Amino acid sequence: MHVIFAGTPEVAIPSLRALLDSPHEVVAVLTRPDARAGRGRSLVPSPLRVVAEEAGIPVLTPGTLRDEAVQDEIAALAPDVVAVVAYGNLVPEALLAVPTHGWVNLHFSLLPAWRGAAPVQHALLAGDAVTGASTFVIEAGLDTGPVIGTMTETVRPDDTTGSLLARLADAGAPLLVASLDGLAEGRVTPSPQPADGVSHAPKITTEDARVRWDQPAFAVDRRIRACTPDPGAWTTFRGERLRLGPPSRSTDRLPAELPSLAPGEIAVGKAWVLVGATDRPVRLDTVTPPGKKPMPAADWARGVRIAPGERLGGDLDG
Repeated sequence: MHVIFAGTPEVAIPSLRALLDSPHEVVAVLTRPDARAGRGRSLVPSPLRVVAEEAGIPVLTPGTLRDEAVQDEIAALAPDVVAVVAYGNLVPEALLAVPTHGWVNLHFSLLPAWRGAAPVQHALLAGDAVTGASTFVIEAGLDTGPVIGTMTETVRPDDTTGSLLARLADAGAPLLVASLDGLAEGRVTPSPQPADGVSHAPKITTEDARVRWDQPAFAVDRRIRACTPDPGAWTTFRGERLRLGPPSRSTDRLPAELPSLAPGEIAVGKAWVLVGATDRPVRLDTVTPPGKKPMPAADWARGVRIAPGERLGGDLDG
């Protein structure tokens, strides 16, 4: 099939590479415009654009797909299908009918669970033990289209959004190719999503990333991991934000009997820092104070000289 591939971030790259290695012909790549980044705020191309240009594929970078000239340009390519992975632009209904087989999206959840912009983050926040990826045909609703295929992935105890998303991107690429194969050969018929089991995954905000110490340790752990690397989990200490890396699971050099701590209360040893949750303490691994680089929590604690009874997040309670 003649394929237009639409995507933007690094997680789209495995799928593009898989399609380039398949019998399908990628006739163009559709990606977001160059964006300003870094201290100099210079324009930087999307990760997908870099790979596409290295492969010699024509690249389209419209700011919106509502422009009639853009729609005409896409239609002129006469795609059999548009494959989509984390593109980040709304597709108007006028364009949905252009490809023979529609716009096929690789979405990183087991639909109808976690429809929306942040499915992996919300799967971690919810404590899911298993997640996955789905291919579906885009329609006017948000991630509501009929499903072509799925694959599952176990959530590991040490997963962050970054690590889990990377695995799903790699494992989902063959699923996308297989879905296009099935459509081209007439072997698959997309199935409507069930009405039960629907959940939504809106974008994670900075406020969502604030750690709630009045929750069980498992929930604290999952919130931090869900917000790693972006937007970054945080709490407060002495009125300033303190960014938190994923908690340590190590019991090395911890006391045989853990101290009883109130939510947010800090206890410090020579090689460890514990913070109270509602059931048991959480062991901090790395922290990032304002204006500084990430550092071991024990080094940070020695530097700030934590007083008995001091807490994290206490100034934002209530």
